[in-house]
Amino acid sequence: MRSHPHPRTPGDELPPPATPAGREGLEALRRNPERALVALDFDGTLAEIVPDPEQARAHPDAVPALAALAPRLASVAVVTGRPAGVAVRYGGFAGVEGLEHLVVLGHYGAERWDAVSGTVQAPDVPPGVAGARAELPGLLDALGLWRGTWTEEKGRAVAVHTRRADDPQATFDALAAPLAELAARHGLVTEPGRYVIELRPPGMDKGVALASYAREVGAESVLYAGDDLGDLPAYAAVEKLRSDGVPGVLVCSGSTEVAELADRSDLVVDGPPGVVRLLAALARALKA
Repeated sequence: MRSHPHPRTPGDELPPPATPAGREGLEALRRNPERALVALDFDGTLAEIVPDPEQARAHPDAVPALAALAPRLASVAVVTGRPAGVAVRYGGFAGVEGLEHLVVLGHYGAERWDAVSGTVQAPDVPPGVAGARAELPGLLDALGLWRGTWTEEKGRAVAVHTRRADDPQATFDALAAPLAELAARHGLVTEPGRYVIELRPPGMDKGVALASYAREVGAESVLYAGDDLGDLPAYAAVEKLRSDGVPGVLVCSGSTEVAELADRSDLVVDGPPGVVRLLAALARALKA
């Protein structure tokens, strides 16, 4: 994506968005931050992608950057496919001064953790998830794809990872249709990602969660940062908000694995370290 000239001021380290819509969104956020929402994916955005998802942790500078930024905004939201409580633990978000305006929308918005209360609101697990989970071992064995795959239990969803396989992409491709058929039999849908296919209930996506929360807090500008195909619905939600007159910024936590996201973004940064630098720079710019 092309860069555009942008006037810089002393102490302002904000990278310039490469699109007019992105620059308008960033300017609106800076002009009226107390009515702005900053929303972020977790894995690949605040935390590095790792072979074992249970070992993922937020970048060490993520919480300080968020704590500096959040008090200046209407809200900060972490929007993730993970269970909300897991994202809170892996992010280190609980009990941090300055994060009182933080919420975690887990399972694509089906669960919610609020920093103010420190509690998770979660509905019952749909029965289809348990049924699909029970069939997965036999399916993987029948396909000869048990070795190198890894199944992640996510409460209201279940995911099969192929990153550890000898050929992660070939294994991913071989699993796509069988997992879609398994999901359909149990009233679920599949969500592909970076060497992972998630089976989850329909009607849950980051776009629905983001749009609903933006309405709840009365956001007059929105910045969203993500890294994977599951973030495309959130991108679409920001684009819809723009068409309704709410400026927005789309940030890609850069990865060569998901070019589609980078192509639709206003600003590409260098993975979680770049996201953290952006958040810190934004906090400094709003303080100035």
